[in-house]
Amino acid sequence: MTRRHILLSSTALAAALLSPFAAPLALAQDNTGQTIKLVVPYAAGGPIDVTARALAERVRESLGTVVIDNKGGAGGNIGADAIAKAAPDGLTIGIAATATHAVNPWLYSRMPYDAAKDFAGITQMVRVPNVLVMNTARAEQLKISTVADLIAYAKANPAKLNYGSGGNGSAGHLAGEMFKQKAGIFALHIPYRGANPAQLALLAGEVDFNIDNLAAAAPNIRAGKLKALAVTSLAASPSLPGVPPLSTTFSGFSIDTWWGLVAPAGTPRPVIDKLNKAFVAALNAPETKSRFGALLAEPVPTTPQQFDAFMASERAKYQQVVKASGAKVD
Repeated sequence: MTRRHILLSSTALAAALLSPFAAPLALAQDNTGQTIKLVVPYAAGGPIDVTARALAERVRESLGTVVIDNKGGAGGNIGADAIAKAAPDGLTIGIAATATHAVNPWLYSRMPYDAAKDFAGITQMVRVPNVLVMNTARAEQLKISTVADLIAYAKANPAKLNYGSGGNGSAGHLAGEMFKQKAGIFALHIPYRGANPAQLALLAGEVDFNIDNLAAAAPNIRAGKLKALAVTSLAASPSLPGVPPLSTTFSGFSIDTWWGLVAPAGTPRPVIDKLNKAFVAALNAPETKSRFGALLAEPVPTTPQQFDAFMASERAKYQQVVKASGAKVD
């Protein structure tokens, strides 16, 4: 081997050894033939899984093949932990949701990952309002047609109201406790084994009101079986014209369901930027908006920095909400 070849080989070897991001940066430049794994920390078939699969299809041309890996269990913690512990090379990314990145850190006494430090935001994906609903017949019986009516009834009839949720620490439970705190009322919380049983209990008249995911409640609202009193987003939802947001009664009240895309902490910025560009373009596509609209989910494309800041603010908010609720999972 000539001296020139030795020098060239040595230079190349040194560059490889001194650049720990050499392999990940390849994704930022050209990922042809590479497969990206997108971990969904919930079972297949739900709204989060459906939206993830829709985006995976739309980024095929820009990113290559994206396969969905459903890792459910422990309230989403198993899947989120798999994302946190993956190599930071851009080839394993995943879903961060309200539960996994805002609620669970305060709900579980022991967490396998650090929601604040183990992830790098790529982009928020969607926001879905929750909705305060009553059994229509029950609402008519109690002469309740507005949030003000519900609050007035609760204050005039202490300890007579109850509400259901999908379980202790669920979104419906925490939203209910936040509503009670803001309204200065009492209503007994009745936890069920999941959101569907809680909705069935409301339809059967076993509970007086629920705060449910809009996508789940909408069919029964349209059928006239449930009466929508308010949505829990800051602004009114176009899916429920005429139904006011709770923020008109309690300034700043906001407790939506959301999810987005994250990578393991330490993923190089060029990789994050390439992923963000591809997924934001997919979220802005008219076909995506139409498909998500069928789920009553609003696409919310952001920069990585915006999503990181949003998740931090949500963790701070839910720290107070979970503490006030007294909910705990050991």
